[in-house]
Amino acid sequence: MEADSKQHVHAVFESIAPKYDLMNDLLSMRRHKAWRKFTMKKMNVQPGQTALDLCCGTCDWTIALAKASGSGKIVGLDFSQNMLDVGATKIKEQQLDRQIKLVQGNAMELPFEDNSFDYVTIGFGLRNVPNYLQVLKEMERVVKPGGQVVCLELSKPGWQPFKAVYYLYFQQILPLLGKLVAKRFKEYKWLPDSLKLFLDIKQLSELFKEAGLQNVKAYALFGGVAALHIGKKENTQQ
Repeated sequence: MEADSKQHVHAVFESIAPKYDLMNDLLSMRRHKAWRKFTMKKMNVQPGQTALDLCCGTCDWTIALAKASGSGKIVGLDFSQNMLDVGATKIKEQQLDRQIKLVQGNAMELPFEDNSFDYVTIGFGLRNVPNYLQVLKEMERVVKPGGQVVCLELSKPGWQPFKAVYYLYFQQILPLLGKLVAKRFKEYKWLPDSLKLFLDIKQLSELFKEAGLQNVKAYALFGGVAALHIGKKENTQQ
């Protein structure tokens, strides 16, 4: 079942890659850029620091990390080559191809050594993996002691009537927009379905702690439509 789910998710993102950025605007009600800006402020990336961006998609966050670091090596990983191809074009246009390396790979089995990066991020990708905890454990493994694991993801608003409007948008309107804009109804019907199965802000905070992360902080964004979680790896050198 897990293998079938993985193949289905891969097929979805391979097929929607050309329209992914446009649909991201629709998916987040054009708020994803503001959410990422807020996240970057909280992360406070310093010059020369390194980062791994998981489920990097078309590389908007990967590029933001590279610009914030200035000289540190940045790696973007995604299992969809079509997504990476779109991202590679953006990276080349911004003349960041020497700083950013793109890797096709599995977020649940990262091909990196322990304690490799100052930051490990995942943006709007955790809810699409078969095992959330396994990914968080892998992120904790490859981040350096004292480094940050950062997840920006859609979440579940808890108050009415906004909650009802939110679910109406995601379950009824978004798939129709996917059909009109990206010519992909089934693919965009699957995305809100994935959100229904995902964790709320408190549950994800607990999962961060279960993965071994400390000082976990969570921020609800836009009435709880999205959530930012940041956890730190224990600094054994202290």
